[in-house]
Amino acid sequence: MEINSATLQQLRITEAEYELIKEKMGRTPNFNELCAFSGMWSEHCSYKNSIKWLKTLPRDGGRMLVAAGEENAGLMDIGDDWGVVFKIESHNHPSAIEPFQGAATGVGGIHRDIFTMGARPIAALNSLRFGNLNEKKTQWLLGGVVHGIGHYGNCFGVPTVGGEIYFEQKYHTNPLVNAMSVGIVKAGETVSATAEGVGNPVFFVGSATGKDGIGGASFASADITEESAQDLPAVQVGDPFQEKKLLEACLEVIKTGAVVGMQDMGAAGIICSTAEMSAKGKSGMRIDLDKVPTRQANMKTWELLLSESQERMLLVAKKGQEDAILKVFEKWDLPCSNIGEVTDDGLLSFYMHGQLEAQIEAEILVLGGGAPQYTREYTEPKYLTQVNAFDRSTVAEPADLKAVAEKLVTIPNISSKRAVYVQYDSMVGTGNTQTNAPSDAAVVLAKPSNKALAVTTDCNSRYVFADPYKGAMIAVAEAARNIVCSGGEPLGVTNCLNFGNPYDPEVYWQFVNAIKGMGDACRKFNTPVTGGNVSFYNQNPDGPVYPTPTIGMVGLLENVNDKMTLDFKQAGDVIVLLGKSSNDINSSEYLHKMHGVEFSPAPQFELEEEFHLQKVLVDLIKNKLISSAHDVSEGGLFITLCESAFWNNLGFDVNTNASVRKDAFLFGEAQSRVAVTVKRDALATLEEALQSHGQHYEVIGEVTSGDIIVDAASWGNIDAWKENYDNAIANLLAGHESEHALSAL
Repeated sequence: MEINSATLQQLRITEAEYELIKEKMGRTPNFNELCAFSGMWSEHCSYKNSIKWLKTLPRDGGRMLVAAGEENAGLMDIGDDWGVVFKIESHNHPSAIEPFQGAATGVGGIHRDIFTMGARPIAALNSLRFGNLNEKKTQWLLGGVVHGIGHYGNCFGVPTVGGEIYFEQKYHTNPLVNAMSVGIVKAGETVSATAEGVGNPVFFVGSATGKDGIGGASFASADITEESAQDLPAVQVGDPFQEKKLLEACLEVIKTGAVVGMQDMGAAGIICSTAEMSAKGKSGMRIDLDKVPTRQANMKTWELLLSESQERMLLVAKKGQEDAILKVFEKWDLPCSNIGEVTDDGLLSFYMHGQLEAQIEAEILVLGGGAPQYTREYTEPKYLTQVNAFDRSTVAEPADLKAVAEKLVTIPNISSKRAVYVQYDSMVGTGNTQTNAPSDAAVVLAKPSNKALAVTTDCNSRYVFADPYKGAMIAVAEAARNIVCSGGEPLGVTNCLNFGNPYDPEVYWQFVNAIKGMGDACRKFNTPVTGGNVSFYNQNPDGPVYPTPTIGMVGLLENVNDKMTLDFKQAGDVIVLLGKSSNDINSSEYLHKMHGVEFSPAPQFELEEEFHLQKVLVDLIKNKLISSAHDVSEGGLFITLCESAFWNNLGFDVNTNASVRKDAFLFGEAQSRVAVTVKRDALATLEEALQSHGQHYEVIGEVTSGDIIVDAASWGNIDAWKENYDNAIANLLAGHESEHALSAL
């Protein structure tokens, strides 16, 4: 097949990259080989526009057992010879085109990254972004994505225990679907994604290969347009029941001792797994593609190389122990075919019916090997002039704060996501979920160890839009704060970096500064970055999405009895606000949704102040000085108090700070604040502890039996507020009579 500029454009390879390919190979590639480079040198696989900055993130230290990039997911020590494995990845582009399968296969893919290392997934989380919920397109996307996540996770048998959802116009064309998986593994039972040992057999295991998902990696490395629906074959199709069998078979086959290495076939399919395993083991492979099980006849070489069909693994076994491998997969009724062997020449040699179809050095295909690494230009975005020009004195304080609060509690970004999470089974499969009361982070039992894990996903992208450096620091800080408020010790971070087109200097400026902020915060909290992914090109003709560096964080509870919950326990308990109140209303839901202000700075945040607050909280919880803890985030202090009150149908009687504007005190989102409660007879002890730590605090009121009272004025009973909060999203969808969303929700 002739290779010309049209071919290169179709494969999303630049002329300069084509010349580099010829230089690396020492000859002109054939079409099959060029397709391999198309997948492996795509942004999605090579990180060519981001790797320079990713390398600046802290990637070791703390309890790290495997540094970032060494394996499919990060591995951290939790003691007693157990480790936790976790990772978050995006499936944004597929979900924009086919939301059910896009989201479902995103869940399946992230779980495979966990169990391919020998860990058993015990929890799933997600972070989702959509456009305006009043629009039918958003309702269709929401319905499909939620149904896809619920269907795959529930059938696969891993509980979905946490997540977040935001609705902003910036995500109208480009929804974000980030999926996270957390697993545990016993020391000595991990397996590496490597190929070693000349003559060792290479096995293809799992589902047969089809034409779904071909070109998915390069598809995820381009902007979304009106014509993107024509790229529908790039969306994979998942089978959670097949993946459940694959999980059990892979964990069982590892115990045979016959496995040298194993890797799932995710983005870029067979070419990716063969290249990465060979490069890691400094070896090569001879692969007979005609031995790969297929579900469609006469598949071409390039189709077999790039197919991203789901539920597939590449496994290297010890020569002479093939029967042990075959026996396990036969037991689980899974295809298992010997498709080749490991070589010592460093080459990937692909044959079809004995004829050599492609031959490429493994090293030049992979990240850190021959793939290009770019340094892009970046420029401060022009819109920041509007951000910095914001003057809060131009925003008048509302006369009726109660009316504002009543609207605020029904905003989709703030109100309960119950209409969504009821579709997720939080108890399925493992019995590891700890659900006796709500906490800022989900707490799961790390059975069969005696530990518990606190897990969360966090990012307020409007903060990052306003100030990428500070906004990314806030994302890390909030994740750590949620874990600390739940009784845990933050361990490590996995990130999913969702940005627009990296060739846009203003987008790249956002990316660079977000990385800097994330790195500084992670170093402060001693939470190294264990891995994750970069999702660029979340952009359409109307512009990029909000910069969204989603943080997935895992923390450790040495004893689950140390868990702290967010719910008020009894009437009469005293409410204490830790942290400083201020006149800050910047980038708050209140300012954005109630006043229509699109451009304002990020909210108040000081890293040292946040770090100190979290250390104090750890001490308070350890010494059992408080009864509840809930951080102040979207919607401000009032929403925090409501959420703490809802669980036990209690209320609160609070007074605002006379030195702070009332709307800022109640609805502002200044960071480093946590509302805690304490029994009245223990208040003096708590205050003594806070004063000894030099922690700023205010005693703001007390828990009531159900009434909400603000500055001595009655705001009604908690029941009415809870009804509006719980049902806001369902009522909105019902009001639109959305057949798309209601069919799922």
